[in-house]
Amino acid sequence: MYVVEPTGSFEDDPNVTDKKFPGNPTRSYRSTDPLRIVGEETDWARLTPEELQVWRDRLAAIRADERAEIIN
Repeated sequence: MYVVEPTGSFEDDPNVTDKKFPGNPTRSYRSTDPLRIVGEETDWARLTPEELQVWRDRLAAIRADERAEIIN
């Protein structure tokens, strides 16, 4: 995972912050300007295979529900 900084203007990603996580706790942003890589985060815990399967199962259930909407 890379640590980046914007080289121009940026805004909260409305697909994430307005719909899924109001207040932007995920720190998700968008920009039309390039981003500069300033570092790499190497000290983070990956999901276990079991945790990853739980996510995959949840996404499969959402896709199977015709009323569901996946917000990307």
